[in-house]
Amino acid sequence: MERTLSIIKPDAVAKNVIGKIIDRFETNGLRVAAIKKLQLSRDDAAKFYEVHRERPFFNDLIDYMTSGPVVVMVLEGENAVAKNRELMGATDPKEAAPGTIRADFAESIEANAVHGSDSLENAQKEIAFFFAQREIL
Repeated sequence: MERTLSIIKPDAVAKNVIGKIIDRFETNGLRVAAIKKLQLSRDDAAKFYEVHRERPFFNDLIDYMTSGPVVVMVLEGENAVAKNRELMGATDPKEAAPGTIRADFAESIEANAVHGSDSLENAQKEIAFFFAQREIL
């Protein structure tokens, strides 16, 4: 049983598709073990996306991720990291397979509806960033 972090990003929250996205996870074998809706501060977003600090898109990413509320979740299931990434689809929604979350709900490569951990190691770090162990059931 693996755990991974998923974030429903501001564009998808604004479109009111939170339930539709969660349904994709649940109907494909992932269980929501923790969930909360919050507004990221610039400081929190910068810390979370620290790995991208030197990239040219960093400031735009921080602006975007703080532009509205997000929903953060711990998803649990067999091969949760890979399953979540498969369900999300390619980062660029134009390249995402039909039926994936990004193909169906993302606006652009920047406003791409969801984030998912890319490895078990990063999932552990990302989960700990948002959730205390007692919040994960």
